[in-house]
Amino acid sequence: QVQLVESGGGLVQAGGSLRLSCAASGRIFSISAMGWYRQAPGKQRELVANISSGGVTNYVDSVTGRFTISRDNARNTVYLQMNSLKPEDTAVYYCNVKAREYVYWGQGTQVTVSS
Repeated sequence: QVQLVESGGGLVQAGGSLRLSCAASGRIFSISAMGWYRQAPGKQRELVANISSGGVTNYVDSVTGRFTISRDNARNTVYLQMNSLKPEDTAVYYCNVKAREYVYWGQGTQVTVSS
């Protein structure tokens, strides 16, 4: 059984920073892409950032220059460093991991940015 455990969400003022972590455990092999999605109330879930097994990163335009995704392959962990947060970044953030033909999701962590 594979489990993704997320941490690091919370409440922060605009301009502040948060760091999200997601650790994959259990019988998970050959992880390829790892990433973060978010879903704000009344909106569709969107890709925030992802990172390949080789370290190639991709960001949605709205977070480019403010967020940084990274991964620790030895720990099967992906991180999202979020700086200069804005109220429009408020959402539930979900970790996403692809391993072979499987796709796994975390339970979600709330990020709230107050103005």
